[in-house]
Amino acid sequence: MTCRVILVAPAITPSLRRARFDDGDSIENPGAVALSLPAGRAVSSPSVRCRETAAALGLDAVAEPGLAGLDAGRWRGRTLEEVSAAEPEALVQWLSDPAAAPHGGESVREFCSRVTDWLESTGRATGRTVAVVEPEVVRAVVLHALGAPEAAFWRVDVPPLAATEITGGPGRWNLRLGRTGS
Repeated sequence: MTCRVILVAPAITPSLRRARFDDGDSIENPGAVALSLPAGRAVSSPSVRCRETAAALGLDAVAEPGLAGLDAGRWRGRTLEEVSAAEPEALVQWLSDPAAAPHGGESVREFCSRVTDWLESTGRATGRTVAVVEPEVVRAVVLHALGAPEAAFWRVDVPPLAATEITGGPGRWNLRLGRTGS
């Protein structure tokens, strides 16, 4: 039997609206969050916005530390505009080199490795997993499923409440575009 993982990005927050590195703020208008999701195991990133989105979707999700968002180090809570003004070279380095971590946090390479470890472990089980996760987790999973280079990380846009599905198992994942409801 195949493993299915449905990744759901969190609902909009003030941080997302301002292009600010997550600082733990709550989602806007939880009552307006609605998606039709199949039954299955439910997990989430440990962030406030992912746990609140999961709850708003009616999921009894378990927070998974391996699904935490990319650690932005000292940039946490700052907007891209602020970081660009204060550390333009560091920002360019971080956005262009997957091994760079000029903010003192996690590099894209380290982050992708952590998310891949979680995915491959989850893929050993059969059935469905619904995961409410940070947009960067979705990016890392998509890159892994497609065998795309880490340099493509910033080329994947993940809007709020986007649902992305992958099927397969360890070593062989398929990206499934356009959910059919089954």
